Amino acid sequence: MEETISQETTVAEQITENAAEVVENDEPKVEEKPQRRRRSASLEKKRAMAGYVFVLPFILGVLLVYLPILIDSIWWSFFIRSYVPVDGVMTEVYTPNYFNFYINAFVESPSFVTTLLSSIQQLLFEVPAIIIFALFIAVVLNQKMLGRAAFRAIFFVPVIIATGLMDSINGADIATGQTQAGIDDGTGASAGAGIINMLDVQYIFQSMAIGGELVTYVVGLVNNIYNIINYSGVQMLIFLAGLQSISPSIYEACRIDGATGWETFWKVTFPMISPMILVNAIYTVIDSFTRSSNPMMVFINGQTTVDPHYAIAMYWIYFVVVLLIIGVVAAIASTMVFYQRKD
Repeated sequence: MEETISQETTVAEQITENAAEVVENDEPKVEEKPQRRRRSASLEKKRAMAGYVFVLPFILGVLLVYLPILIDSIWWSFFIRSYVPVDGVMTEVYTPNYFNFYINAFVESPSFVTTLLSSIQQLLFEVPAIIIFALFIAVVLNQKMLGRAAFRAIFFVPVIIATGLMDSINGADIATGQTQAGIDDGTGASAGAGIINMLDVQYIFQSMAIGGELVTYVVGLVNNIYNIINYSGVQMLIFLAGLQSISPSIYEACRIDGATGWETFWKVTFPMISPMILVNAIYTVIDSFTRSSNPMMVFINGQTTVDPHYAIAMYWIYFVVVLLIIGVVAAIASTMVFYQRKD
């Protein structure tokens, strides 16, 4: 009896397994469709390709024009050019000089180091003043007012003028050491060389706990306002572009919450345009160091008539110093940059 029951149980289990296999075989198999690529990915690739097409002329220009010139200038800085008679004909010969030009720039030319420090000091003076002034004017010109476009053009006109004849005249005056005579105030000294006098500022600040270095900086800043305006036009346009990219709904939300204009500027405007501050800082450093009126540029240009190879070595030293300063400025400015997420 027990054997019969066990045989029936075994047969039932086999029937159940066979039925399960039949059901599994009868079920239609769903083919896995290949996942389609996202349209956003292809759109990003198209945009990337379009970007490469736009920068392709610049890349070709660098590879075909600028890169060979840079290689030749590096090669010339390690050699001395001389003329040797060969078969009665003066032949140009280059003899290796290795790093002597670079070493002599620091050892045998004290004016090089002094002028370099003067250029860096001028940079520390100009960059903060230009960026602050450009930001202030951009915020003012971004407001709704009558004749706003005309005011923007007026502030940008000095940039156009400074790139032509006026820049050549200013560079020639600096190179020759000539300056404007100014206005004779009857004291025998020229009062037109500066807008304000050091003694006047000291008299105003004599009751305040302000050091002499700050007074000197303020006096130089005010007396240099002409150059600051001339060199802040491009930075002003970059700041204007950044200000106009801020959504008006953000300012509307600030007004609804009762935020003051001062709070709105430091909590919304300043963080939103902080990437523009980084761009303008790097641009201003490069513009200040490569300007024809820069003391270092004037000094090295004067050395080209004496020994072009020596001047090329000085230029490469100056180039490395500028890169280091740009790296420091970018590292400092990057600590306060805020990037808004689009997602």
